[in-house]
Amino acid sequence: MRKAISGVVPVMLLAIPVVIILVSNNPIPFSQSVIVEDRPPIEELIIQKIRLAPNLIKLTVVNDGPDPVEVRQLLVNGGYWAFDIAPKGPIRRLESAAIHIEYPWNTGDDQHITIVTSTGVTFDVTVPAAVESPTFDLRYTGFLAFVGFLIGVVPVLIGLLWFPFIRSLKSSWHGFFLALTVGLLVFLGVDSIQEALELVSESPNSLNGVGVLVLGFSFSFLALFYVSRGRSSAREQKDNKTKHRLIAFSAALGIGIHNLGEGLAVGSAFALGNISLGATLIVGFMIHNVTEGLPIVTPVAKDKAKATFLAGLGLLAGGPAIIGTWIGGYAFLPILGVLFLGLGAGAIFQVAFEIAAYLARESINRLFSSHAVAGYLAGLVVMYATGLIIAG
Repeated sequence: MRKAISGVVPVMLLAIPVVIILVSNNPIPFSQSVIVEDRPPIEELIIQKIRLAPNLIKLTVVNDGPDPVEVRQLLVNGGYWAFDIAPKGPIRRLESAAIHIEYPWNTGDDQHITIVTSTGVTFDVTVPAAVESPTFDLRYTGFLAFVGFLIGVVPVLIGLLWFPFIRSLKSSWHGFFLALTVGLLVFLGVDSIQEALELVSESPNSLNGVGVLVLGFSFSFLALFYVSRGRSSAREQKDNKTKHRLIAFSAALGIGIHNLGEGLAVGSAFALGNISLGATLIVGFMIHNVTEGLPIVTPVAKDKAKATFLAGLGLLAGGPAIIGTWIGGYAFLPILGVLFLGLGAGAIFQVAFEIAAYLARESINRLFSSHAVAGYLAGLVVMYATGLIIAG
């Protein structure tokens, strides 16, 4: 009992001043003599979502600053325009508000919107080549599912057709493709982190996007690590077939979360009406993701893996792209993208670590053999080359 009390007391002592500061209007003695009360407010407003309907522009804004923000005026294409905001009144910290503007916008024209606060601070956003935002219906939902199927399931299943070829290779060349798999995964992991950091800049600073990224990465990496170690310890690492299947499963899971992030990008492109970008991403991701079959089939290439097992892993790796297109097409939030990409990156790096450790356990010389080094570099080059298609 004393141990429990000794553990709780420090927390309670810290909680008392924290609660007082948070709930009191004047928590610090003599603060009025050292803090200027009439300082200008610090206003930060993020325009998180824009939706267009005939003669209507809908904005969703979030207060990302420490002080309340009151929207006083609104300009569309340089002219002041009437608007409705809900809820009424100042927007408090981390609260969101919906702004509706009845405006006869023209399809294909850029729409420049400026929000003016009660203190005169302005926040601008531009909708390039405006088109009507999609609404929830079965046709559009089916279209997004088909797009996710194309960029996720199809290329991964095609990549699984490498299995007979990898299975027929000699041991040294099998090591080459294992190392190539590590190169593919490392590139994918770094790419996921880069994409997540780009989304961090679009997320409210108050939500600490970098912290969300680190939490997601750490959770998935450590979860898969301990699952892998637990299974290995239970079987005393005697069942190599189970170990290989676990690595393949982890690879499929990590790639699946990564592909969910790709689905977010494609879905949000279509939601914003950027058809050309969406089409480019579809073609690029299809070619890019064919390589994702290798990290799944290579660990089990020397085992008698059934076609149903490989197909299941292919669906696990490619299927989340469909979920990603739905989220991106209907309700994408940058902070969600940060979380999913962080989870994917952690899982991907854990699998790369497992494969490298597997090579090292067989022989440390095999890990740094010419075949392994060449395979690793080849994996990086392949991912870079296919990534140029997306960038183009």
